[in-house]
Amino acid sequence: MKAQPTTAQALLKAARKLFEKHGAEAVTMRRVGDAVGVSAMAIYRHYPNRQALLDRIATEAFVDLAAHLAAKATQTDPLARLTQLADLHLDFALAHRRLYDYMFFAPRPGARKYPDDFHARGSPTANPLADAVADAMRAGQLRDDDVWAVAFALSTQAHGLVALYLGGRFAFTLPQFRAFYHATLGRLIDGLKAR
Repeated sequence: MKAQPTTAQALLKAARKLFEKHGAEAVTMRRVGDAVGVSAMAIYRHYPNRQALLDRIATEAFVDLAAHLAAKATQTDPLARLTQLADLHLDFALAHRRLYDYMFFAPRPGARKYPDDFHARGSPTANPLADAVADAMRAGQLRDDDVWAVAFALSTQAHGLVALYLGGRFAFTLPQFRAFYHATLGRLIDGLKAR
């Protein structure tokens, strides 16, 4: 028999559903409470304020993305894994457009900051990228460099392209955009290759 979700879990699920459908502005204590069948005031027993609830949604989304990357990034060749990670990142952004925007672009208290949080391996979604870069350097596929600087060069290129696509700045179908995305990241990777 499946355990019933706690009130806090039910609130988080309802809040995330509102977020995914309508964006952060739709996540109000009243709407979340109505969705779960509790008063808005009752939510404060579980989340001290709206920002705490939004932060919990973002944290859960990062956990989900990290689990998705861990389960699906199966390529053993480091360069192939870099491409696979880029595809998984794009897939997540397409499936969770509003969450993706909030996770990576909205100012949030406690959001991880480069370089310290990343060098300390505090980002479960960036660590696989840095690991693939390090593996490619060890294998002689990429020239020796600062692993995190290279990982961020690749990451920011992917984030920028995805954000522009989601913002309607490309006159491409999704398959056309995917091909452009691969080609653009490929050019960057080619420039980083060991000679």
